[in-house]
Amino acid sequence: MLKKALRALPVALAVAAVAGTSAAQAPEDVLQALIDKHESAYLTQSPQNLMMMPDNPAYDLIEQGEALFKQARGPKNASLEKCDLGKGPGVVKGAYVELPRYFADTRQVMDLESRLVYCMKTLQGFTDDDPAIKKRHGSDSDMMKLQTYIGSQSNGMPWNPPMKHPMEKAMRNAGEVMFYRRSGPMDFNCATCHAQTGKRIRASVLPNVNVPEEWTKAISWPAHRVSHDHARSSQHRVLECLWQMRYPNIKPGSDASIALISFWTDAARGQPAIVPDLKR
Repeated sequence: MLKKALRALPVALAVAAVAGTSAAQAPEDVLQALIDKHESAYLTQSPQNLMMMPDNPAYDLIEQGEALFKQARGPKNASLEKCDLGKGPGVVKGAYVELPRYFADTRQVMDLESRLVYCMKTLQGFTDDDPAIKKRHGSDSDMMKLQTYIGSQSNGMPWNPPMKHPMEKAMRNAGEVMFYRRSGPMDFNCATCHAQTGKRIRASVLPNVNVPEEWTKAISWPAHRVSHDHARSSQHRVLECLWQMRYPNIKPGSDASIALISFWTDAARGQPAIVPDLKR
């Protein structure tokens, strides 16, 4: 019981000030509210995962990520507290659900991972060869700790990526084309698995991109994957999905990867983020 309480404490503190709520709202509560409102075989397919969510190992990364965010590091001995994630320097609350977005300083649409890399280079002086940036995946990576912390600050908030700048719209539209374009040796596209309700891969029920109440859980990363025993990011999910379709490996942080994330985030618009999630 003590271990459970200690593990739950960081996420409780992290989401205590979520807008529109008077008390801490844990990711499992956000998911349960969706299940209560929307009948979905996808949302309810794993009662074991639902029972395990209060002990989500990704909760441990929130506190570690916050410490990394505030710690002076790198050749420039600086923290990330001046990193602008779209809501002003150092503001993390609500930033994740409004990404990807256009940043004037880079003249690019960036997601959380690519923006963190930019800040770690410009503010802290890290390079692509430094482990802090080079190691992108796994619960032991700086990147996953930082992303889990920042993502947790948007838990329960509705996805709301801006679509005012022409490049934001262009990226979202390019992602839609990629989502529905069939290609590769198996002639697959993302829609092969994610455009109808009730589809399965073996015993696993698949989410439908046309059902926002389902799709929000599908895109709620960072999440701890029980089958991997690691926290994973949105970029990792894009990479893995395309690998499963036998496509060539996509480059993390590339325009193509961000376009897909732009489209899928827009498809969940208005639904609450569940971060960090726990997935099979």
